[in-house]
Amino acid sequence: MAASNLEGVLLGMGNPLLDISAVVDEAFLAKYDVKPNNAILAEDKHLPMYDELSSKDNVEYIAGGNVFFNMYNVLFLFMLLIFLIGYIFSLMFHDVPGATQNSIRVAQWMLQTPGATSYMGCIGKDKYGEEMKSAAKAAGVTAHYYEDEAAPTGTCAVCVVGGERSLIANLSAANCYKSEHLKRPENWALVEKAKYIYIAGFFLTVSPESIQLVAEHAAANNKVFLMNLSAPFICEFFRDAQEKVLPYSDYIFGNETEARIFSKVRGWETENVEEIALKISQLPLASGKQKRIAVITQGADPVVVAEDGKVKTFPVILLPKEKLVDTNGAGDAFVGGFLSQLVQGKSIEDCVKAGCYAANVIIQQSGCTYPEKPDFN
Repeated sequence: MAASNLEGVLLGMGNPLLDISAVVDEAFLAKYDVKPNNAILAEDKHLPMYDELSSKDNVEYIAGGNVFFNMYNVLFLFMLLIFLIGYIFSLMFHDVPGATQNSIRVAQWMLQTPGATSYMGCIGKDKYGEEMKSAAKAAGVTAHYYEDEAAPTGTCAVCVVGGERSLIANLSAANCYKSEHLKRPENWALVEKAKYIYIAGFFLTVSPESIQLVAEHAAANNKVFLMNLSAPFICEFFRDAQEKVLPYSDYIFGNETEARIFSKVRGWETENVEEIALKISQLPLASGKQKRIAVITQGADPVVVAEDGKVKTFPVILLPKEKLVDTNGAGDAFVGGFLSQLVQGKSIEDCVKAGCYAANVIIQQSGCTYPEKPDFN
């Protein structure tokens, strides 16, 4: 597809967090009662940390937030407790925080066409919201954020000590997105322009109505709608919301852990990832939809793709251990790379290769960041 035809081709919707990353010392961690190499949700005692990090000379701002998505096992029990006591369990973790936004940024980077991608989510009207907007603009993403008057922008403090990262997420405004924002003419115009719409499962905890609106629009207008399983707890505790949108999903992404939980919840009695991918691809479709493709990643093991009743596997790019810097964001980067080729009409094989390339690049960086330009052939 020519660059002139790529404007607004890909839309993402999700839960944005601003990563505030800086190198600190052990005294800083002790001051805020943070353990090294850990991931937690912010408490009141942690709130001053964000301003203190921002004042450091080495601070970096990254629009996205991939923390809890990859640290899910650490936080699962805590989050489940929150869910059970009725707290707003809108975990936007890296859409847990920012998963979708990270994928959109990576797709934009791979495409190298300003304005090819767009994004919607909720931020606060504060300095971190301004940083979020600046970061999205710098990445070339057309971001239409809903700005909540009451809640602060969702942030994730990334405290780096000796190469280890401690993550403290303050979800805040990311939980507050409203479908009324989506329906505004200037925002719905992004939906109408897009030919591909990608949403991670975390957004099911925030605005299922918004997801349903764009999913039905995609089905009615012969567009491609893509969903991510995102986390085991989504498959378990938000199954009803997930079931409503699955029939509209042309592509389903996930990793092997999510796929196995998805299978368990449905009583499929198999943990074989290839079998599960095939079953996912064959779930009922909404009227007018022709087929579904399931794409399941397995870390360093081959990517599994199920399509048309067949399963294929694709090797990933193996990286020497000494080059590995940070695996946070690898899954989001894979999706971003995959989408960058899909919107150009490339083959599934090319899409998977681009996904593996993008993930390989991101895990050699600190956070979900990347060089100025991709080197993908």
